[in-house]
Amino acid sequence: MKLLREQLDKLEPHFEEGGKWHRWFYAWDAIHTILYSSGSTTRTASHVRDGLDMKRMMLTVVAAMLPLQLMALYNTGLQAFLAIEAGALPLSNLQTTLYAEWLGLPFDSGNILLCAVYGALYFVPVMVAGLAGGGTVEMIFATVRRHEVNEGFLVTSALIPLILPPTIPLWMVAVLTAIGITLAKEIFGGTGMNFLNPAMTIRALLFFAYPAFMSGEAPWIAADFIGVDNFTGATWLLQATESREVLGPVFGDNWWDAFLGFVPGSMGETSALACLLGAGVLIVTKIGSWRTMLGVTVGTFIGASLLNWVGSDTNPMFQLPFMWHIVLGGWAIGTVFMATDPVSSAFTNTGKLWYGLGIGLMVVLIRVVNPAYPEGMMLAILFMNMFAPLIDHFVVKANIRRRKARYAV
Repeated sequence: MKLLREQLDKLEPHFEEGGKWHRWFYAWDAIHTILYSSGSTTRTASHVRDGLDMKRMMLTVVAAMLPLQLMALYNTGLQAFLAIEAGALPLSNLQTTLYAEWLGLPFDSGNILLCAVYGALYFVPVMVAGLAGGGTVEMIFATVRRHEVNEGFLVTSALIPLILPPTIPLWMVAVLTAIGITLAKEIFGGTGMNFLNPAMTIRALLFFAYPAFMSGEAPWIAADFIGVDNFTGATWLLQATESREVLGPVFGDNWWDAFLGFVPGSMGETSALACLLGAGVLIVTKIGSWRTMLGVTVGTFIGASLLNWVGSDTNPMFQLPFMWHIVLGGWAIGTVFMATDPVSSAFTNTGKLWYGLGIGLMVVLIRVVNPAYPEGMMLAILFMNMFAPLIDHFVVKANIRRRKARYAV
């Protein structure tokens, strides 16, 4: 570390004003501050002293994602090993070649470490591709605008591999991440100015541009929950749209597998337990709003219960109960990490409850009424992002009317 510090000190004068690379100072500063804290401090009055700044906030959110990332590594490798053992995954893809021939490791779905190593060969390239695409855009806009690179992309880059399938082509991730960051954030002024969640926008662009790669029909999925060994096909949520028998006659035969995360799906969305641990970190640190999470949960319960009561003879999704909605698809990760985005969600406390309630109702409506598109969390969050300012407007107006009424008395 001392050698790295010395090399950075030697390079720094070239990026300062008057140096030959001064135009790229803000790109340099972004890399420098990731490795070390800034050496510059403000000493004059007047400032509010607070232990929480943007970097600490974003790093806390990234730390809250650690359980999801660890589960993503393990479950991705587990599902792939099951597919290899079933003969559903060819032994000629790049990950298998790196794992078996370069690392010389055996395929063993019962070994947690081996599953995590193999899962990393899918997870890490997707993360790097997202960093490359989005990070390049961030640095370009920072250089043009002559301001520091904000730490907001730390959270987005950590979320990208968690909400994508493991077999997504890397060039798609890099290109669509760059486009998504530009459209959802940079053209509105950068971090703190976006009205849409950047990670959800990137996923939406990938889904509608390349639905075949995002639909959950990955050929390596080798797990189901209707008792058939070596099944190759769609995720549990997609299967639930096709048969009312898929989730078992009492909707509980495999619920714990879905809660723990041992199911097919996007790499980081499968484990509701990991998301629950992350929610605890965000709530304790007061970075994520418990009101938003509560609103989503209540809205999902109301929507699921009403549609269960209405019922349908042709659509099996009407029978999907609340307890299954919260463990399937992207409901958990969306509720904890996307809906609570402090920039694109509602600001007022009451508004956060209504905002979350709208997401919960809409995700159930999209999943059930439109079974051709079983995952509704992405669209529900993006839709409510657009209505968050309107919700805050009415909440503030209501507060003003109450205060006027008290003053008149």
